[in-house]
Amino acid sequence: MQDLKARLEQDFADELLDAELDRGEITLVVAAEHITTVCRRLRDNHGFEQLMDLCGVDYSDYGGSSWETKQSTEFGFSRAVDGLGHSEPLEGGYRFAVVYHLLSIQHNQRLRLKVRLEAENPVIATVTNIWNSAQWYEREAFDMFGILFDGHKDLRRILTDYGFVGHPFRKDFPLIGNVEMRYDPEKKRVVYEPVSIEPRTLVPKVIRDDNRYWQEED
Repeated sequence: MQDLKARLEQDFADELLDAELDRGEITLVVAAEHITTVCRRLRDNHGFEQLMDLCGVDYSDYGGSSWETKQSTEFGFSRAVDGLGHSEPLEGGYRFAVVYHLLSIQHNQRLRLKVRLEAENPVIATVTNIWNSAQWYEREAFDMFGILFDGHKDLRRILTDYGFVGHPFRKDFPLIGNVEMRYDPEKKRVVYEPVSIEPRTLVPKVIRDDNRYWQEED
């Protein structure tokens, strides 16, 4: 993997923002404007013929107090008491990311690509013309995160209802949702109404360390 990382860093020297090898897995960070060029060359020149997965990420609360889960009060962790906790400002205005997981069958190698997107305008070019499997993956990322894939020929919701409001995997989306639905026997159809339950955050009060992952100090 070290050799592969070195080859990729040399081949994509002009497009790479960062490259990391951690626990046997390579992650390349590229700018959004280079995604189709990088993906096509990874497929044609490096043998990554399969897109195994594509997903979105919302980093808006990453690193905030809500992530501090080692200590708790009788009321739970900070995200249960204070809501979303206290987040650090978004670095460079980037809130979202698109992550691509690639597989080279001929070389038995896996690779991760990450592209960071702006908070106000999360748009990136589609890779459906490179890997056809991206069709549903990109629709899911659009549905759950509101990320737009420029050039996708059928970018519509895939998991939620057609009239669904918002994007459920965004950190600012309420856990109880925005509306609830029920069947109205008089109207003989499904109707949408404001949610009738009180919002709450489900957080365990205790997280125990696992002895299997303790490392003894020398």
